[in-house]
Amino acid sequence: MRTNIIEAAMGAIVLIIASYFLVFAYTSSRGGSYSGYPLIAKFDRIDGLLVGNDARISGVKVGSIASIDIDPKTFLARVVFTVRKDLNLPIDTVAEIVSESLMGGKYIALVPGGDKKILAPGEKITYTQSSVSFETLIGKYLFSGKSGEDEEKHKGKA
Repeated sequence: MRTNIIEAAMGAIVLIIASYFLVFAYTSSRGGSYSGYPLIAKFDRIDGLLVGNDARISGVKVGSIASIDIDPKTFLARVVFTVRKDLNLPIDTVAEIVSESLMGGKYIALVPGGDKKILAPGEKITYTQSSVSFETLIGKYLFSGKSGEDEEKHKGKA
């Protein structure tokens, strides 16, 4: 009987510790919410970009993506994201979609320009760079029509 009580107590302790780690992981993964002003950017392709992903400057999170939809006139992806209120981004700021890593997600990297004019809330970022598809790059390399043997033959003739 005593063994059952000890096992139950140990099980309860394990569950409490696991719950603590679960709550800690959930709260730390959210990264904090930013109340800020909205900006808009349009891209040709946004592969892997999701609502809630980061907007970063120099790798530091300064906002998050609020919505993603299609502009029915231009058929470009329209991304609305928020930026911290204390940041006054120049009007020539560039918005790029970049990968965290080969296996990771995507985020918007903001590269501030040097213009004196400042982006107003709800204004559109004019300069954008769309997502690069690694699958497309690999496909172009693999199916470019030249293998390593062909290149060696051409080097010998030149």
